Parts: sequence; C-alpha cells; structure tokens
Amino acid sequence: IKEIKEKAMNALSPYSLPQDHREDPNISGEQIGQPINQPFVSLLELVGEIYQKEPELVHGNEELWTFVVYAGEDHTNTQTLVAFLGLLSTLASSDVGAAKVYELLQGKIYRSVGWNTLFDCLSIYEEKFKKSLQSSTSMLPDFPEGDAQALVAYLAVLQKVVENGNPSERRKWFPDIEPLFKLLSYENVPPYLKGALRNSITAFVKVSPQLKDAVWSYLEQYDLPVVTVPPGQHAATQVYDMRFELNEVEARRESYPSTISFLNLVNALIAEERNISDKGRRFMGIFKFVYEDVFGPFPQRAYADPREKWELALACLEHFHMVLRMYDIKDDDIYAAFNTSGPSTSNASVEKQLPVLELVKDFMCGKVAFRNIMNIILMGVDTLINERTTQTYGILLEKAVHLSLEIFILVMERDLVLADVFRPLYQPLEIILSQNHRQIISLLEFVRYDYLPQIQQCSIKIMGILSSRIVGLVQLLLKEDVAKSVIEDYAACLEFRFDDFQVIENTKDDVGVLILQLLIDNICRPAPNITHLLLRFDVNGPIERTVLKPKSHYSCLKIILDNLEKVTKPDINALLHEFSFQLMYESCLDPLTCGPVMDLLSTTKYQFFSKHVGTIGVSPLPKRNNNQALRISMLHERAWLLKIQALALHVSDISSSVYREACLAILSDAFGHCAENMKNASMFQSPGTPICTSSGLMNRNKVLELLEVVQFRCPDTSMKYPQLLSNLRVESKIEEILRNSATSEFGGVYYFSERGDRLIDLDAFHQKLIQMSQELHTQLSESEKGELKESFHRMLKWAWRYNKNLEEQAAQLHMLTSWSQIVEVAVSRRMSLLENRSQLLFELLDASLGATSSPDCSVKMAYILTNVALTCMAKLRDERFICPTGADSDAVTCLDIISAKQLSNAACNSLLFKLIMAIMRNESSETLRRRQYALLLSYFQYCGSILDSDVPPSVIRFLLLEEQEGDDDELTLQNVLKEQSELARANFAIIRKEAQAVIDLVTKDAIHGSETGKAISFYVLDSLVSIDHEKYFLNQLQSRGILRSCLTDVSNYLSKDMSFSSEFSQRFCTIDAQFSLLLRITHHYGKHGSQILLSMGALQNLSSCSLSGYQKKGSSRLNSNVVKERAGEIDKKWSLTAPVLRIITSFTSLVDSADFLEVKNKIVREIVDFAKQHQSIFNSILRENISGANAFSLERLNMVVSILSKIWAYEENDECSYVQDLFSMMHSLFSLDFGSLNFIQSPNMIENQKSELVLFGICFGLISYLYFLATKKNMRFQISDGDNNKLGQQQPTLQMVSNLLNSVTLALERVGEEKYLLLNKVRDLNELSRKEVDEIIKVCMKQDCISPNDNIRKRRYIAMIDLCCMAGNRDQLITLLLQVAECAITILLVHFHDEACAEDLSSFSDELLPLLERLEHLKEDKVGRNLKLFYRSVSTLKEMTVRSMTM
Repeated sequence: IKEIKEKAMNALSPYSLPQDHREDPNISGEQIGQPINQPFVSLLELVGEIYQKEPELVHGNEELWTFVVYAGEDHTNTQTLVAFLGLLSTLASSDVGAAKVYELLQGKIYRSVGWNTLFDCLSIYEEKFKKSLQSSTSMLPDFPEGDAQALVAYLAVLQKVVENGNPSERRKWFPDIEPLFKLLSYENVPPYLKGALRNSITAFVKVSPQLKDAVWSYLEQYDLPVVTVPPGQHAATQVYDMRFELNEVEARRESYPSTISFLNLVNALIAEERNISDKGRRFMGIFKFVYEDVFGPFPQRAYADPREKWELALACLEHFHMVLRMYDIKDDDIYAAFNTSGPSTSNASVEKQLPVLELVKDFMCGKVAFRNIMNIILMGVDTLINERTTQTYGILLEKAVHLSLEIFILVMERDLVLADVFRPLYQPLEIILSQNHRQIISLLEFVRYDYLPQIQQCSIKIMGILSSRIVGLVQLLLKEDVAKSVIEDYAACLEFRFDDFQVIENTKDDVGVLILQLLIDNICRPAPNITHLLLRFDVNGPIERTVLKPKSHYSCLKIILDNLEKVTKPDINALLHEFSFQLMYESCLDPLTCGPVMDLLSTTKYQFFSKHVGTIGVSPLPKRNNNQALRISMLHERAWLLKIQALALHVSDISSSVYREACLAILSDAFGHCAENMKNASMFQSPGTPICTSSGLMNRNKVLELLEVVQFRCPDTSMKYPQLLSNLRVESKIEEILRNSATSEFGGVYYFSERGDRLIDLDAFHQKLIQMSQELHTQLSESEKGELKESFHRMLKWAWRYNKNLEEQAAQLHMLTSWSQIVEVAVSRRMSLLENRSQLLFELLDASLGATSSPDCSVKMAYILTNVALTCMAKLRDERFICPTGADSDAVTCLDIISAKQLSNAACNSLLFKLIMAIMRNESSETLRRRQYALLLSYFQYCGSILDSDVPPSVIRFLLLEEQEGDDDELTLQNVLKEQSELARANFAIIRKEAQAVIDLVTKDAIHGSETGKAISFYVLDSLVSIDHEKYFLNQLQSRGILRSCLTDVSNYLSKDMSFSSEFSQRFCTIDAQFSLLLRITHHYGKHGSQILLSMGALQNLSSCSLSGYQKKGSSRLNSNVVKERAGEIDKKWSLTAPVLRIITSFTSLVDSADFLEVKNKIVREIVDFAKQHQSIFNSILRENISGANAFSLERLNMVVSILSKIWAYEENDECSYVQDLFSMMHSLFSLDFGSLNFIQSPNMIENQKSELVLFGICFGLISYLYFLATKKNMRFQISDGDNNKLGQQQPTLQMVSNLLNSVTLALERVGEEKYLLLNKVRDLNELSRKEVDEIIKVCMKQDCISPNDNIRKRRYIAMIDLCCMAGNRDQLITLLLQVAECAITILLVHFHDEACAEDLSSFSDELLPLLERLEHLKEDKVGRNLKLFYRSVSTLKEMTVRSMTM
C-alpha cells in the first residue's frame, strides 16, 4: 500500500484534475494527458464500496481507522485527495463513523486535511472575489477546477457527518457555518460547487431550530435572490438571480446542480417551519419561481445527464407536495381569492396569493403543473418498470411518479370546495381527467407496479376517489378495453399481500386493507360500480342475475374466498380477514349483490363459513398485553362472521333445498342441536353427504362458547391526572379539549378510524398540550417544567392506551351485537329447524342472564344481553302455546293443551334468581332497567298460567272426562295446577328475599325516572302485587306512599285542562300504568284492597277529576279545527274513564246490603256523590246508541249500569235523571233482537261472542236494579205501558221483563247448542281435513298464527285452542243468562204473590206460559249445569201463571 501510494503521488501531477460530469464536457482525460486509474485511487474506492455495503463493519474496526489515518497523509494532488475524501464520506454513513470522521478532520491527525482547510479556503476565495469586485477589473477571476473539485469532496464529507452525527453532539461541532454561504452569490463559482455548498447547508437545517433560523438569515444575506416579476411584465434590468443562473448559465451547460440544490434547501427550510398561519404567503415568490421557471419548462430543457432531469423534477414535485400537505384551504381564503381574482399587476397582489390555492387552481383548469405531472404519469407503468430496472435514473423516476400520484390525491381532497365557488372557470379534477380517458387509465394502472408499495397505495386511493365521483367509471374502463386487466391487477395485488410474511404496522399503508376498503365503500354505489367489476359480477347485464364463478374467474372474490377458507397467518393477515368478512357481509346485505352472493355461499363448497363458528369463532383470544391489535381484529372478524350467518338465516328461503341445507348447517354448527326434520333433509342432498355438517359432537352448543369468548372485563379508559396538573388547574382544560367531539380538521383532537371508531389524534392532542405548556412556561420553575413535560408525556401515553382500549371495547360490543343477531334470528325465524327447543331457549336465557349479572359485564353489554333474553322469553312463551312437539302422529288431543312443554319449576326459579341479580347489579342505567323490567314482566306472564287464559278449566275438565283415560287425565290436570301453584309460591319466595332492594329500586324509577321508565316501573309493581300471597308487597307499597302518590298523580292529570302538550301525551302511559296498579290492588286483595284505597281518599281524588273535559264530542268545530293528532289525544284521555269506572265498580263490593235500608252508608253516599259530580259522563254513556257501539263503549256502559244498579236505588232525588236513563235503556234493550246488532255480525266470531257476553252483562245489571226495586223497595210494575205513566217518562213493566226472559230463553237454547256443537267439533277435530281446519282458523281470525309450511298437527292444535276458547265463552254466557233468568223469574214471582197485582195478570199469563214451558225443556247436558233449583223456580212461576189464567 505504501508503494502504490508513493507511486500515485509521483505519477499524478499536482495540477491534474479528476474527470467529473459537472466539468466542461469538451475536456477529456486524453487531452489532459494524465492516467486516471491509479491502483491507490482504486483501492480507496474499493474500501469505500465495501463499507458502503456493510456499514456495521465500521464499529470497533481499529485496523480500518489505522489505514484511514495513513491514507490521509501527504496528498500532493487533487485526484488522491478527492478519492480519500470520498472514502471518508462513505465511512460517515453512521453515527459512529460520523463522529470518528469529525475527529479525524479536527486538525490533530492530518497537517493539510481538515475542517479548517475547508472553511479557510472558502473564506480566502470570498475575500479574493470581494477585492476583485472592488477593483477596476470588470471580470471576476475563474475558479480553479482542482480547488472546486476538492471543495466538493470536502463538502460531501461535511454533509454526511452532519446528517448522520449524534443529534445531541452535532450541535456543538460547527458553531460558525457562515463561510458556507459566502460564495453563493458569485457568478464565477461553478454551479456544481454551489450545489455542493447548498447540499451541505441543507444538512444543518435539522440540527436545531437556532441553526435553521441562522440558515434562513445567511441565505437571505448571501444567496442569489428570487425576483418575482408580476404577470404580463418584464424585468427592467437584468439581475443575476436564480432565474438568470438557471436560464443562462446552467441551461447552456445542460447541467442544473445549483438550481436542484437551491430547491432542496428551500424545501428543507420550509418543511421545518412551525408557523403556518400565513399559509405560505411569504414563500409565494419561491413558489412562482418553482412553478413558472423551473417546473414549467423542465420537459423542454436539454440535459447532459438524464438523472438531473428527474432530480430537478423531484425537487419541484416535493415543493408542490409540501405546499399541499402543510397548508389547508379555508372558506375565507377561497372567498378572498374569489373577490380578488381579477387581473392585477402589482407585487402586493402576488404576495397576497396563496401557493396552495394557485396550485389547486392550476389542476382545476389543466394548466402547466397539471400537464407536466400528468405527462409523468402518462409514461405508464410498463415504461416505469422498464426504466426502473435498466436506467440509472430509474429510482428517481419512480420517486417522481410516487410524488405525482400523491399530489393528485392531495388536490382531489381540496378541489370540490373550490369548484363550488369558482365554476365554471375551474372544474373538479375528475372533469379535467375525463377529457382524456387515457389519463384516468394511467392513474389506475399503477396498481400493477409492485416495486414500490406506496405507488400501489396511491393508485388504489385514486381509484377510491374517482369511483365516488365518476358514475360511469366502469363503463369507461369497459370502453377502453382495460377492465379485464384492472380486475386481474387488483386480484394479483391482493393475492401478493395475503401471501406476504411481513407485518405492516401502519394499516393505512396496507395495500390489502386499501383494496378491501375500496370494495366495501363501493358496494352500495349505483350499479355497475367498481366493486361489481373487481368481484367479477356481470357488469354488462343485471347485477342481481349474475352467476358468480370464482373457481374459473380470477378476481378479488376468488382470492378473498380462498383465504377465508384457510384463515392462515392470523398474526399478519388478521386485518385482511376482518375486512374480508365485512365485505362478504356487506355484499350479502346489498339488494343487488345479495342474491348472487347468497347463492354462492349456500353451496356446499362455501359452507366453511358455518364451520368457522366452531373453530376460529371459539378459539381463545390473544392476551391484551401481548398483541392487543390482533385481539381487536379477531373480535371484529368473529363479529362479521356471525353477522353473515345471521343474515343467511334471516333471508334464506328454506323451501329451496340448497338454502335449507345451508341453514341447517349453520344451525348445526352454531347451536349443536340438529332438528328432527333434518332426518328428512336427505331427500334434498346427494348420496353420501352428511346431514349435520358440524364436526365433533352434535349436541355441543357453540353459541354459548362464543358468549364465553366475548365475556371479559372491558379495559379501563379513565384517566388519573398527575398532581401537578391538578395544582395548575390544567385538568379542566384537558377535559374541555377531550369533551369537544370535533375532529382534528375542525380544531378538535379526534379522528375516525377505518372501522368508524372515534379515537384521539395523538399529533393534534400533542399540539394542544404544547400550547398549554407554552402558556404555563413563564409561571414554572425549572424542576416544575421538567415535571410538566413528564406529565404531558404520561398524558400522551394514556391517549395511546385510551385509543387501544376504546377499540377493544368497540370490538367487544360489535361481536356481542353479532352474537345477539344470530341468536335472535335463529330463535325468532328458524326455531322450527331445531330440536329440544325449550331446553335450548333455557340455556340461552340462563347464559344471557348469568352474563348480565357478572361484574365483567358493562352496561352496554348488559343491554344487548337483556334484549336477547327478551327474545328468548317471548319465544319460550310462544313455544308453549303455539303447538306441542314430539308426537309422531298428526292427531291432537285435549291433553296437549295442558301437557305443552314448560320449563321445570327449578329452571324457572333459576332464571328468576339470575334476573333479580341482574336488576340489582351495581352498574346500571334506566334504559337497561327498562329492558330488564320488561323481561321480568314477560317471565311473570310465562309463569302466570299454563293454560290459555281464554280456556276455562271447566271446559278442559269436561273434554278430559270425555276421553278414554279420564281418571288419569283429571289427575294430570290436578298435578299441573299444583305445580303452577308451587311455582307461584317459589317466585314469591325468591323475590321476597331481595324485596326491600327490588322495591326500593323500582319505586325510585317509578317516582324519579323518565315517563317511559315510570310507566314500566308501575307495571312491575303491578306484577309483584299479582304474585303476593301474604299481602307483603301491599304493606311495602303502603309504607312508601306509592298508592297515595298514584292517586294524586291520577287526580292531577285528569283535573288539568286539555292542552295537547307533549308533556300530557308522555304522561298518558304513566297514568295508564298507575291505573293498572290501583286496579290490581282492588282485584288481587278484593275488599281489603278496595278498603285500603278508600281509606287513602281514592273516591275524593277521583271525584275531583274533570272527566267531562275528556268526553268526545261530535261537534263540527272539533272536526274542522282540531288536527288528527289532537283528536287522538282526546281518544286517549277519554279512554281513561274506563279504569276510573272500574275502580268505582270495585268500591261497590264494599257496600253492605244490611246497611242500605238505613241509607246512612258512607261508601254509598260517596259513590252517589261521585255519580252526581260526573253526571254528564254518566248521561252520555247511558244514552249512547247501543246498536252502533264498539267493545269499548259497551264496557263503559256495563260499568256505569253496574255502579248505578247497586247504589242509585237509595237516592231519593233523581235530579240527574239516571233512573229514567236506566228505564229507557231497559225498554230499548230488553226487547232488542241481539242477533241483529252490528257488533254481533262482525267477521270475527270470537269478538262477537265477547260483545254478546258484555251485552247480557248490561242486561244483568239492569234486571238486578229492577230486582232490588221489587224486592227491597217493594215497587210494583205495570203490566205494560199505559195512560197512567207520567208525561214524558218511562216506567218498567212486566212486559219488558217478559221480553228479556224471552230473549234469555232464546239465547240459552242457542248458546247451549253452540257449546254442544263446539265440544263435539273439538272431539272430531282429528277427522277434519286441512281445508276444514283452515276454515275454523279463518273464522276465528287467527291466520297470522300459521304459515304455509306448518303441518296439519299445528293447524289442528291452533283450531282446538280457538274452539275451546269459544266453548269457554259460551259457558260463561250460559252462567250469566241463568242469573238473568233467575232475577226475571223472581221479579215475576213477587208480582204474582202480590194479590193487588195478581188480579190483572190474566192476559199477561197467556203470553208468559209458553215461555215458561220452553224454559222447562232446557237440557242439562246442553247447558252443562245442574238446573234443579232453576226448574223449581220455573215450575212455581208456571203454577201461579196457570192459576192466574183460571181466575
């Protein structure tokens, strides 16, 4: 080495120059006459190449640095010096190497090579040129080429040392960098030397903010100016500025190192600016220089080195990219630019312009910047691939394409706002691009470029933007014949990403995620859209008729399905799997793609979706501390998988064999209970295909395992502030920042993730904290400043954890919501395909309630789980009453009604206990409790009666006795009733254990909750009273004043004027619930309950109500002036009269008949006063036309008649004319033909029977009133209406009683026959055809209870229930009719026994005798009663009638 070094020193002349491309190209090595390739120079270059490839070998390599020390001594020529400095530049590529090189050049190692040599040389030349300018010499001396080359090499070392030096140490290395600027303004300095100077200066920009400011200052002092010439003008005098050097100096040399370095330096300085309030106005001159002088003509310039062309373009593109990225455009900026958009030639107007606005406007009208950047793109992906691999400038061209694509994206983020103001001069970018379709295609085809993933990302993002703006984008691609290549390019890109083994930290840079999000975003856009194209739908025809063939068509759909089947590399591809499942769900949900995708997924090949439920669905989640991102993604992945299964169950038409098989597979894999009718599913399957597709045990319920997976404690997102922040009162400011829900674009600190989660933008939050720190800076000591910095650092760490924990909470809720969907859909729509349904429903209920009461369950999760429990409970009730299961035959028996499947008492008790624990959970909300209260009510309804409430036990008992094993059946009925009684007692015992806490909670909601919460809380209290066996809850309600509060609320509500306010409307439901509770008290506790309400002043409260204000009026004023909503309010409030009357009716049961004779009974007087105070209401009800009345009107009339019949007989003063109203009603009703009434002739037979029952109930009340007058007050009635009647008044007559007795006789004969026929039809039901059974169901208006797929057994069961209900109604009516008849007969007997009346009854007896004979012929088997006493009364009356006829 020593020899070759000495040889090189001797051989090379001190004046020889190394050839460089930046020198004059006319000078060559042969002309200089010096050998160029010396072994020593080659050795230095070889060492440099080695350590450039393996920079880590520099560390601790003493032999290397010994060689460097030796090689750097005693250089006598420029060539070896440049080679040596080049080696140092390479060795300074790391922080260790940079520090070592810095020390070597400090002047202690070498005599002539060092930093002093560099800075001294620059100062000497600057002094020399300055003196030359001060002398009379007109020309500056030439700059020696050898010195210039040495300086370039020195500056390269300086640049590397500063760039790679340790950040904390390099600040102290070069305190004075001013000499680097002093030669920049001299025109005799070679451009390549200026370029080296600026490149080294650029390295200092990032060292410290102080150095950055110093660079700005020196640059403005020494460097060439950038003179801005207003548009339309020319410079008056030629100035040597950057424009002149570019166009006159560098352009002639066809080399542009000075301009390139200037742009790079300016870009670096502007990028480090933190004050962006002026939005770049102070840099407008630089922008115009770049825009007009550099980038505008750059394609037309000549270049000695093609690399420089793309270096120049890159510098311009980086400037444009920086301008678009750093500065936002606000509405004020747009309108200000619009108002000053006229022609102006002043410098002031140029300075007011915004670089970002001018650049966007250039693109929106297709000017210079747009054309040049578009021409770069139009080179095409194939050209880029070729030049990237074959040309030295290939990497630069690649970067230029990347920046060009990013600039397009940034412009398209801003152009729409400008277009709204500047149309038609400036158009949105998609319109400019659409002028040449090749432009759009070139932008989109770079997805094929796989050398740089960032280019693919940009192309995909542009596709997303254009697909949302250009409706006919798919047609454009088809027209240009590039659609197939686009499909294959995207599929290949997605496939490559799925096969990748590298973890991508930033999901925004994940090509696979971008493609999947593109497909998801476009799925709902007008057809045909990009998703339809890329998934290979038929875009030339109707999308919904496509037959997808992913096996034979290469597309994104094939790649997605293939990877979803395997679900490999979850740690790398978890996010891709998540979005793939989401895409499949969205495509199943979209109306156009639903059919083809569902058809595809229902085939046997793609039933792996249901298998995944039992594999990846129930696999353990990663630990939060190990990989929280993977944990979050896997939760979302399972959520979308369950949603797909739920949607398939919901929309599938199971009449199709393919869809039926798919549904069965889903149910089998998810619920583990194969349906009984799956045995018959083989007819739809090919031989050898397994019916149940689940692997492993058939009875394993994966749904419960899924619930266990999602049931974990939510991570905490609360923040504990450091003490210093609390002391400085910064805590409230931080909370105010976090309360502001605005995103970072609008001054907030939030952003929305790709999943839609609102997360904290850490950069924006950091900026807010920095602003706070600056405000507090002057108030703090040095120690407090450090503590504040540490506190803010902890805040940022908390924000990062908050984002992750919030994402996990959202993922947990997402999966639980999806779990609830598949459970609720399966339970509500596909229950018939499952077996052991009651057991399955119990398991789901038990698991849901158990999870709800768990301390790990949040309020939001508890709400979802409670909704699932509500659905299961409702289905459990339906399952018991809809149809029994398990029988092999199609026949049904009456025993099926009482042997329908019901949970055991132990299971019911378990559910109630868990439900009570869920209600009493520590963390709750009123919304959650409302759902839990609804579930509690549904549970009580389930346990309330095993029999249909409309089927009397007497009917069941009669039908059971008719069957063969009557004794056993009677025993079965008794056992069932006994179990029901035990269940009721057990329910009461369970609730009583927690009664104090439960009632405290419910009463709190009933008093202080919202109106909806109050209403359902009162219904819960109502249900608690209904199961009270020891008057325990009654005492609890009394002690808390709930009943008195109800009476006060009811009175206040009914006493206020009709205001039609929203408050009144909301209160209606609460008042209705309070009435329900009061009525339950009177019904459940009987006279004791009524007595308690009376003692609380119930009659006084109800008497103070102005019920007359709620009476419906038929005036034209109401019809014309009151809107329908107000009419509806009147209907609601008018309906509240019914519960008031029911309560009053219950009070009449307290009247002791023995006290009536004294007319001093306090209860009687209070009820009479009530009737007097509400005379208008009573009169309007009594005088309503019965023939056109509805069920509600009949019910009110029945109650009014019942009240008056019991108390009004003891009112001497009939100033209210109630007696006359009652008598008038008797005249009209007793002689009425009941079969001709409108409400008796409606299509619904069951409703007809109920109305008839109420009508005879009114008759019973009226005849009871006459009975009381005749027996207690000894009033005697005339035989018929005569002249002795008072003018205008009607009196009861015996003829009227006889007419009623005739109607009752006809009704008894008819109803007895109807009951007999109904019971016979029940017995013969199994012999009826399906058509005849359907006719029965149709007559009973129960068509909604069956579907076309229901078998004959279910239809017969529903028909049996309806027939039994009608038979029960007939049985009740017979009992009522007999009571009416007995009252009528007693009245007649009283008159026949009275000798004064008996004399005139001869003619009346003639009419009465046939009627009595018919009553004698009533058959007990038809009526179903023992009629001995009834026959005796009839016989007695008949004897007296005959005696009267003979007298």
